[in-house]
Amino acid sequence: MSLSPDRLERFARHIVLPEVGGTGQVALAQGHVVLIGCGGIGSPALQYLAAAGIGQLTLIDSDTIDLSNLQRQTIFTPADVGHAKAKVAAAWVHRFDPVLQVRAIVDRVTRENVAALLAGADVVLDGCDNFATRLIVSDACVAAGIPLTSVAIGRFQGQIANFAGHLPDQSCYRCFVGDAFDAEDCDTCAADGVLGAMAGMAGTFGAMQAMRVLLQGHAALGDPQFGTIHLLDGLTPSLRPLTIAKDPGCTGCGAT
Repeated sequence: MSLSPDRLERFARHIVLPEVGGTGQVALAQGHVVLIGCGGIGSPALQYLAAAGIGQLTLIDSDTIDLSNLQRQTIFTPADVGHAKAKVAAAWVHRFDPVLQVRAIVDRVTRENVAALLAGADVVLDGCDNFATRLIVSDACVAAGIPLTSVAIGRFQGQIANFAGHLPDQSCYRCFVGDAFDAEDCDTCAADGVLGAMAGMAGTFGAMQAMRVLLQGHAALGDPQFGTIHLLDGLTPSLRPLTIAKDPGCTGCGAT
């Protein structure tokens, strides 16, 4: 694959970076990212995935836009209230860069449909708002051999990590949180509050980590840092890495 003159100009600031280069930009253009959730994390993540020229984007979200979303979900406007997040997000991508292939899926991720939803992905970026869905996605990524970028926030703390639990020496997201969170009950932004800029920090960090996965083997930036949780403290602020070891007894990846 070669980049057209227009694409070379558009991504010139990437290509001039030795850590990305032309080969890396081609790898991004050939990449397929499945984004779970187009909300507070997904919106800023999507902006920078699209800006990076990720060639194929699949956007999954069953929710509709609410006025209270606009404080942090940066691709939406008051005119979008009441419309499906995935469809509005896909329309934003079309306007931003018509060359990119984007598909909107207005559906909730379940154990029954997750394999089909993730099919063909090079990396899955999960920015959803509940543990049950996160664990379904993690288990499906392990089963399908797909790397997972997990991004979560709670008040002023963010957690960003790449996982590759399908590999024999690598942990998965379930190794991190265990089996206690499969039930669909967890704290929410509506109850606890969330600072819009905090969601933006975590979401854009997640986009960069997903890019690291796509660049693996193609550019120097391609160190996915699998199994390293980056703990982002927005109050201090500070960033601390934490290594998650593979759990031999993990029900998601322990047999791999």
